[in-house]
Amino acid sequence: MQSALQGIRVIDFGHVLAGPWCTMQLASLGAEVIKVETRSRPDEQRAQHGKGAVANLEANSNFFEINLGKKSVTLNLTTEEGKALAKQLVATADLVLENMRPGVMAKLGLDYDELRKVKPDIIMLSLSGFGGTGPLRRYAAYNPCFTSVGGTSNLTGYAEKKPNTMTNSGGDARAGTAAVFAALVALKFRQETGKGQYIDSSSSEVINSMIGDQMMDYAMNQRSPRRHGNTDKVMAPHNVYRCAGQDAWLSIAVGSEDEWAGLVRAMGNPAWASEADFATMSARKANEARLDQLIGEWTADKDHVATMHLLQGEGVAATPSFKASELFNDPHVLARGQVQEVDHAVLGTRKTITSPYRMSETEVAIRGTAPFIGADTAYVLKDILKLDDAEIARLEEAKVIY
Repeated sequence: MQSALQGIRVIDFGHVLAGPWCTMQLASLGAEVIKVETRSRPDEQRAQHGKGAVANLEANSNFFEINLGKKSVTLNLTTEEGKALAKQLVATADLVLENMRPGVMAKLGLDYDELRKVKPDIIMLSLSGFGGTGPLRRYAAYNPCFTSVGGTSNLTGYAEKKPNTMTNSGGDARAGTAAVFAALVALKFRQETGKGQYIDSSSSEVINSMIGDQMMDYAMNQRSPRRHGNTDKVMAPHNVYRCAGQDAWLSIAVGSEDEWAGLVRAMGNPAWASEADFATMSARKANEARLDQLIGEWTADKDHVATMHLLQGEGVAATPSFKASELFNDPHVLARGQVQEVDHAVLGTRKTITSPYRMSETEVAIRGTAPFIGADTAYVLKDILKLDDAEIARLEEAKVIY
């Protein structure tokens, strides 16, 4: 099958997580993604492995996970010739991505105004913590920062405890995925009009836009939503319950009387389920603490996967809270082809999660492993920029290519 973005070239100045995640998704859709790096300032995900100059820049699993299917060219952007080569490369491309702090690309002479001089219809996507304008535009931001400013941290956790920041890379992935959407829209617009454009994407605004109905109470009533743990405003039960085994949990949510009846049947019609305290949704909500205790006693000696199947058979929304080992070996996940093995010369054969898209007419796939730094420098300089061996040797000696 043909890939959706076949023939599209992306120049990736991204680093850390959000930017590289976006371009990896574009690569899975068929774009040729060329990552611009330098050994003097490698991607943070490369450099986090080991210490100092002895660090193995090819041995970081985090870099592997978010740079699959890309090419790598080493250009030292602190040199004038390095910047000039970067511009020549952009002149052959369709889209440029960067997720440095606002202002950095301008200092390098590689901002949108400069790049469209060499490629008038170029699309440039800048992804930063707080966007390119406004009082916070130059503030540093990692995932906990923009998920906090985005509003999710204050909504996450238990009412009696402090807010929970999103400590994994979920916020970065959300911001990167939203950037994919923006890039596709810009490519479609250029296809129809011939015009490129600049995309200013704020990670904190992406997070805020995904809060949904949580902000409606403030918009309508000027009341700020509060943390409420795993509970729901209406549904009960709505929680995770301990099961047999180490750190095994089952999520159960009941949203109707039919689903409640299914849960009661699955539990063997216990006598307490017929009490007035649990006769209606509102009564169950009013007696939620006791209800959670009773359901937890029922699940405590049960296998969480088997109990999921039991409850789902009765029409109850119930799923295990998967650990990584369970996720990578779950029959449904495997049947969907969501786990793929990818070979890497240093890390060996690794399992990774594929892109979440399934299309009938366009191929979506992991098209290769994460690149070694500079692995495709010769291809970029010779095949794309048409430099000869003598010129490349001179640039290497001058550490323009480094």
